[in-house]
Amino acid sequence: MTSRAIRPRRLRRTPALRDMATQTRLHPGDLVLPVFIREGLTTPVPIASLPGVVQHTRDSLRRTATAAAEAGLGGLMLFGVPERRDAVGSGATDPDGVLTVAVRDVAGEVGDDLVIMTDVCLDEFTDHGHCGVLAADGSVDNDATLARYADMAVLHAAAGAHVVAPSGMMDGQVGAIREALEAAGQQDTAILAYSAKYASGLYGPFREAVESTLAGDRRTYQMDPANRREALRETELDVAEGADLLMVKPAGSYLDVLADVAAWSPVPVAAYQVSGEYAMIEAAAAHGWIDRDRVVQESLVSIRRAGADLILTYYALEAAGWRAGGLAERRHTP
Repeated sequence: MTSRAIRPRRLRRTPALRDMATQTRLHPGDLVLPVFIREGLTTPVPIASLPGVVQHTRDSLRRTATAAAEAGLGGLMLFGVPERRDAVGSGATDPDGVLTVAVRDVAGEVGDDLVIMTDVCLDEFTDHGHCGVLAADGSVDNDATLARYADMAVLHAAAGAHVVAPSGMMDGQVGAIREALEAAGQQDTAILAYSAKYASGLYGPFREAVESTLAGDRRTYQMDPANRREALRETELDVAEGADLLMVKPAGSYLDVLADVAAWSPVPVAAYQVSGEYAMIEAAAAHGWIDRDRVVQESLVSIRRAGADLILTYYALEAAGWRAGGLAERRHTP
């Protein structure tokens, strides 16, 4: 056999051949939609830096949950935006607070037809914008914060969350939450650990979405973007403490980390296509510099190819619709 007989292009010749030979596929069940619920709204409010994304009312959140369930999404990740904030984030553990009410609303709307995930963190609820309780010297008090996370997770589980997701990068957060869930009789509630969450510059639009009051940065608890091996140490600790799923965040700039974690992990791995990644695609597309749909799909396939079992993305509903309408040819004919 000569080298001329080896022609990989044979499997690229037609759309059907390309689809048959595809090695990485997206399914709606692989996608989780992050949503923002803002207390006191009567109409949804667009988020300027996230075109197409809104702060939801209770009614629009219910409608979105129904649409997500009908589309077959993997789940919703709920973030709350309260009207009032204080130093310890009291609203995070208010039984009638915005996020707890949102969990009950979604659970009442879709029940077990959709996986309900909640962000377990204090940054949306504190007046200083940090992810935890502050010590007297202004630093984040790791252990005092764990107690707040534990209470928050138990509250969400009782309200109907299937998965609680501690995102604050406090040492021991998974173990503290697992212990509290067990003690409260919520042992069936899963934990999605934000195990490798980096101190990235790509979170800006998210901070607009939750109306963050942060001054300074979170580099004392989020990971250094230069560190790769440290991600495995963090994920190993979280699995040992009882995590049921792991998260790498952001996704697109950390595909090497995602691949490392996915190759090692005994549990499913999620990756978050964060607000800055979304905003960059939307901005470039608005200028006509890129083919928006093609780049969206390429970005999601890349995250899946690197090893993510789940992708948190603001494109989740849209991408699920593409699949229903024939995602194979959304791969585009040149």
